[in-house]
Amino acid sequence: MVKAMEPRIIPRKEHRISRKQVSPNALRTLYRLHTRGFIAYLVGGCVRDLLMERIPKDFDIATNATPNQIKRLFRNCRLIGRRFRLAHLHFQDEILEVATLRRSARTSDEADTEETGPNRRAHRHIKDADGMVLRDNVFGTPEEDALSRDFTVNALFYNIADFSVIDYSSGLSDLKQRLIRPIGDPYVRFTEDPVRMLRAVRFAASHDFVIEPSAWEVLCELSPIISRTPSARVYEEIQKLFLLGSAQRVFTLLDKSGLLTALFAELSRWISKDDRRKALLETNLECLDKGYRDGTPPSPALFFAALFGPSLEDAELTRHREGIPRQQALDAACVDCMEDIRKTACIPGRVGSQLRAILALQPFLHKMPPRRPSSIVNRPEFADALAYLRLGAQTRRESLASLEWWDAFLLRARSVISQEQPTNETPTKRRTRRRRRHRPVPQTDA
Repeated sequence: MVKAMEPRIIPRKEHRISRKQVSPNALRTLYRLHTRGFIAYLVGGCVRDLLMERIPKDFDIATNATPNQIKRLFRNCRLIGRRFRLAHLHFQDEILEVATLRRSARTSDEADTEETGPNRRAHRHIKDADGMVLRDNVFGTPEEDALSRDFTVNALFYNIADFSVIDYSSGLSDLKQRLIRPIGDPYVRFTEDPVRMLRAVRFAASHDFVIEPSAWEVLCELSPIISRTPSARVYEEIQKLFLLGSAQRVFTLLDKSGLLTALFAELSRWISKDDRRKALLETNLECLDKGYRDGTPPSPALFFAALFGPSLEDAELTRHREGIPRQQALDAACVDCMEDIRKTACIPGRVGSQLRAILALQPFLHKMPPRRPSSIVNRPEFADALAYLRLGAQTRRESLASLEWWDAFLLRARSVISQEQPTNETPTKRRTRRRRRHRPVPQTDA
């Protein structure tokens, strides 16, 4: 078990976190828990990002209130999760995650030395034969909660009671050194939850951190066990890895660590046959990252096209040379690719269909002049297909003439639409004259 150190408490005047940077919904939640006598902390990545003067994507809260107590305090609460019960508070513009403080899984030796009798706590840690945690529904103290987290930089607390920052490990020091360090034995921590390896890569890439050398060695050794993780969790983590502006660096770290081979075996084999292929994919992902920074984040389908498109086009060409029509060759290549990916990541069928549609539309975009361009523009996959065409122009200097034609066509179309739109001025209503109604002349008796 990880031995705790005396917590380091940083008072308000010695750190950079201001309540003005915190979501109003999160502040109200913290204050309500605190005024009802419960511990109320901001925890995890939001505290890390606030200390780094970055804008957090979300605000997570930890408390010693149980899930049922949280539900009684907040009418907008929904309890979720089987491995560990969590409370989601639904607001109009965000969902806050509120978790009860917990403790890490015990080893069998530690479980044998637990106190017995009426004060003994019932522990419900369940691990499989390989040491991966299957259920972790055990509540704990703030210290135990901090030491159960994945990395030291994610184990910092912001206490709403006195606005201090609490560090039970070496989080503040590692944050200053920009170091990703697992809490406890890296071998045990990565075995308990292999997704932590992906999270280490993600934080290193997105925050420009370095993974602790000894932890990096263990990560490289254990990379094959990522296949034990439920495929739905892997797909969720893949989206965080590649769609948030650091895809190129993530790809490089995954490749160096062996995680890329464990996740996408066929893609890794395709890359290994030619060094230029890896450089091509890195350039594709770098272009997606630039788009994210410019305010146009990629869709999941466009990301998969950027990563798998070149290998799928090669497979399509190989089948076509064997006499198979191009459309059928592409369909077969996409089916094989999806089957390989779904061994580790549960990609929705909708995303797979969109990937195939992006690639299937490329011949129509390359043909000059295209037939019925307006109907092509109206297809739902056109925007991503044109973005993929743009990737080819930027990375391989291909199809430049086609891209220029489509850009000019879209510019003309937007110009026509803007001219046809009515002005904001309300036209003067024409006054209509009422027709005079003629009454019938009454007939009189002769």
